[in-house]
Formats: sequence, C-alpha cells, structure tokens
Amino acid sequence: MSKRDYYEVLGVTKDASADEIKKAFRKAAVKHHPDKEGGDETRFKEVNEAYEVLKDQQKRQRYDQFGHAGVGGAASGGSGGGNPFEGFDGQNIHFDFGDGGLGDIFGQFFGGGQQTGRGRARRGNDVETSVTLEFEEAVFGVEKTLKLDMQDECSHCHGERAEPGYGMKTCETCKGSGQIAKVMNTMFGQIQQAVVCSTCEGRGKVPEKVCAVCKGRGTERRTQELAFKIPAGIDDGATIRLREHGEAIAGGSRGDLYIHIRVKAHKEFTREGDLILSETHIDMVDAALGTEVDVPTVDGMVRMKVPAGTQSGTDFKLSGHGVPRGAHRGAQIVSVVVDTPAKLSKKQRELLEQFKSSKKRSIFS
Repeated sequence: MSKRDYYEVLGVTKDASADEIKKAFRKAAVKHHPDKEGGDETRFKEVNEAYEVLKDQQKRQRYDQFGHAGVGGAASGGSGGGNPFEGFDGQNIHFDFGDGGLGDIFGQFFGGGQQTGRGRARRGNDVETSVTLEFEEAVFGVEKTLKLDMQDECSHCHGERAEPGYGMKTCETCKGSGQIAKVMNTMFGQIQQAVVCSTCEGRGKVPEKVCAVCKGRGTERRTQELAFKIPAGIDDGATIRLREHGEAIAGGSRGDLYIHIRVKAHKEFTREGDLILSETHIDMVDAALGTEVDVPTVDGMVRMKVPAGTQSGTDFKLSGHGVPRGAHRGAQIVSVVVDTPAKLSKKQRELLEQFKSSKKRSIFS
C-alpha cells in the first residue's frame, strides 16, 4: 500500500509555514489519538510520521525533491519503528525477563512458583556482550566470531555431575521429592509452602560421588568461540538474541546470548533509516557552468552530473546506493557545497568585477 502525501495527511499546502504545520499536527494528533473515543491509532501514527519529516527543514527539503524515497521511506529513522530483524532465525530482538515476575510473588503465597520442584524447567544464565562494526559492515552485513568465557558443559562428566562410573542416589533431604515444606509467617498468619530442595536443587537425586572436575555442578568455565551472522542494514544500538547460546546448566537448557551492536562513525557518511547522507564540494565556477564529479559511496566511486546553476545545499539522489532493507535498498543523498575562494589573483578579481557589472550576474540569483 502506497503512502499518502505528508502534506495531505496534515491538511496543509506545500508552502505552509513551520507554524502552520505545527498547528495542523496538534489538531490532527488530538483528533486521532488512540486514547480518545473515536480515535484511530493507524491515522495517529501516520500523522506523527508526516510531522517528523515536515518539521525538519532538511528532511522537508529532501521530501519535496524526492518524495518518500528522500526520507528513507520512514520518518522515524529506525528509532521506535518495527523490528527490522524479524525473520532472521534466532536473531530477533527480544528480551525475556525469566520467571522472576508476578507469578513468583503470588506463587509464594498460593502454592505456585517453585512448588513444582522437579517439574520446573532449569535454564542457564543469559549472557550479554557487544560487537563494534565498521559502517560498511553494518550496511552489507558480516560474519563475526566471538570468544566468550562462560559456563559450559563439564568435559569430564558431560553434565551428569557424578564421577564417571558412578550413578545417582535419592536425596536424603527431600527423600526424592525435589522439594521440602517451609512455614512462612505472613500478615495472613502462618502459611506452609513447598520450596525447591537446596541439596539436590529440585532434582530428587544427588551423585553417589561428585565429579572431581566440576565438583558436582555439571559445568565448568572455559573460553568458547562462536561464529554468527549479522544481517545487512543493522542499526547502531540494535540487539541480536541467540537462543540457547548463553551459559550451560546441569539438567537444563542453556541461557540466551544478547549481542549489542555498536557502529563506528564514518568520516564521510551518515545514516538516516535506509538513506546514506554525504557531501561533495565544488568551486563556484563549476557550479555556474555545470560539471561532473566523482562521489564516494559504500559501493565505490560513482560519477555524478552537477547541472549548470547548481546552488550550495542542493541535494542529489543516487538510487540503490543506500542501506538494504530486505529486497529493497535505499538511496544515497549527496548534498553539494559550493566553495567560494578565500584568495583571488589580480586577474581573477578583474574577471569577477567585470562579471558583476555585466547583465549576466542573474545566473547566481
């Protein structure tokens, strides 16, 4: 579905002032706010998106020149929008806060939470780390290798906790149930609660002889190498989740690994959504007469035509040289800066004086 014109969304003309745009936005936002009776969340988001572009002078200029393609296809610039990595197997942005929520609080009083003992799934600790990318690596995607020091399955007992050749026996503390009764004094009086046995950690069994390497933990700390793919177009500040690549635990599943992405600043490029922004400098004679310049892109140098009479601050679009988003790839917006010479020779000054007094000076107006 194609997007509506942003001016149409706000109900203003293309020559509307900044104040008129602000007033139109406030009126439309109040009208469509989803918390208001009769509000429309879709229209409200559309109004916000339009205002985010039209309130910014540079974005508005690019929108007037190139349409929606000139503002990266979205006003948010990647912040606050949808998840750009849905569909990557095991690499979606997601946070799991585990079992320490309200369920445990109520479970302590009404028999839930840890009462299940051996029925509760055991899970290793989550691990967080960060990776710094070059600008081009974030644009095109890259495969990285991490070295992480964390709990892994014991190499001696392979997570069984018992010394090889020995089995498991019934826990004497809980008599094999995996839980023990605990009396709690509460505002409601004394409440008896079943809690996980601390001796066997809810398993109901303990090793006949504990592993000499891991001392019965079933895990040992060591450095591990992990290769993983970073998708093209990833944003600075994004987080990749790799399920069950965190720390190991005996008798349970691994935790998750969260990789926070940092992207280095580039000396020539900046990024806005799926757009790449850059500048190129030309002298005033080339601006007046027209020229061709070699422009750096993430794909290499590209020859760009600058027509006669180009003014400083004019934007040019190089389609297909921006950031990939699925099957689509954004553009590069090149802003031309016209340089005025700080020093002139006597001959150059004379020529400019002649030009100034001539009737052709309107070329700069």
